[in-house]
Amino acid sequence: MNPSSRNIGFISTRFAGTDGVSLEADKWATVLARMGHNCFYFAGECDRDPAISHVVAEAFYRHPEIERLNQQAYAGSWTVTKEARESHPEMKTLHKDFFSMYIRPPQMTQRVAELKEHLKAELYKFAHRFDLEILVVENALTIPLNLPLGLAITEFIAETGFPTIAHHHDFHWERQRFQSNCVGDYLATAFPPVLPSIRHVVINTIQSREIASRQGVTARVIPNVMDFDSPPAAPDAYTQTVRADFGIQPGEYFFLQPTRVIQRKGIEHAIEVVRRLNLPAKLVITHASGDEGNDYEQRVREYAQLLGVAVRFEADQVQDARGQTKDGQKIYTLGDVYPRADLVTYPSSIEGFGNAFLEAVYYRRPILVNNYSIYEVDIKPKGFRVVWFDGYINHDTLAKTKYILERPDEAQAWAEVNYQLARRYFSYTVLEYRLRAIVADCLGYQG
Repeated sequence: MNPSSRNIGFISTRFAGTDGVSLEADKWATVLARMGHNCFYFAGECDRDPAISHVVAEAFYRHPEIERLNQQAYAGSWTVTKEARESHPEMKTLHKDFFSMYIRPPQMTQRVAELKEHLKAELYKFAHRFDLEILVVENALTIPLNLPLGLAITEFIAETGFPTIAHHHDFHWERQRFQSNCVGDYLATAFPPVLPSIRHVVINTIQSREIASRQGVTARVIPNVMDFDSPPAAPDAYTQTVRADFGIQPGEYFFLQPTRVIQRKGIEHAIEVVRRLNLPAKLVITHASGDEGNDYEQRVREYAQLLGVAVRFEADQVQDARGQTKDGQKIYTLGDVYPRADLVTYPSSIEGFGNAFLEAVYYRRPILVNNYSIYEVDIKPKGFRVVWFDGYINHDTLAKTKYILERPDEAQAWAEVNYQLARRYFSYTVLEYRLRAIVADCLGYQG
């Protein structure tokens, strides 16, 4: 047995699928395993080996009870306020009126406390079961989508002094939906907590400044990464039908939008580019709306119809693994789809870092990107060659897009420059170097 091997417990609401947190956690676990450590998982939904997983249903942010708590916490509804008032009649003698709709029903407070104790007990079981030495908390102390879990983790760390790496992806102050709430005390306590045994890690420079300003703590910046030391395999015969299956006709350009259909992805910009280029093209969107509702997807469909742009929503045919849909169509992975695209569109207005950007670089595709804040601060200065725009599409954007589409050799040269830059700054080797330092900081010198 490796004498420097440690048992490391990953904790999140979910380790499954292709969401950014699950993907980055998997990359961390891969690198930590390469360093000789053993990784175990605590979550409400988990697709890892059951032998190394501890699954507790209430840890999942989509658990019915957790969803109800979130509705009460962030809905901003007078219905919730009415429920709070009716369930706490003695308040009538304290207040004649409410000055805010954001008050908390007493039974909500009680249920949060009960679920917190349940989850904390399971965390103790998790730590004992796998003889853990370090915790890595993936976003569960960052975005408040499971209040009892965040509080339980915080109390567990406070009670045990467990060496913990809090890996932050999306803070509540970065999302409008959390700005008004009835759980400010919970957010102050656990999202994120400030405890001596926690080492905070953020994924971009702006977050490191914000957490220092708001919480008074120092956070290391470890950006999202990909395995640029291991280039992707060449496309095989299975992928030869990608364009045809997505309705891309001979002579048409294939524009790929490899994201969920949510408002901050700015998909209208991609549709506008297709329309104004006046070239035969289709835009393919690979992911569904997810947990943020379908209103924006309907808006995208209507906008595309208004401009006469062909947009394909292919979430059913782009999955984690190859296979067949219920009606017998081929299922592709993102790795199958990227190499077949002529241009990757990434017009997001807000991103924690930019996984889809790194994926496009990894598969050596030309990229159209909005100059979102993290791109401007942490990615653009490295020297990447892309077509970028600053919040809106202008004639220069269109001219440069057309230029790179019509010059495959130039696009390939850009792609090679981008790949080597990413290998230098955003590879597994870079991640390993930084994780070695933080693990040593957690445990101290071991001799």
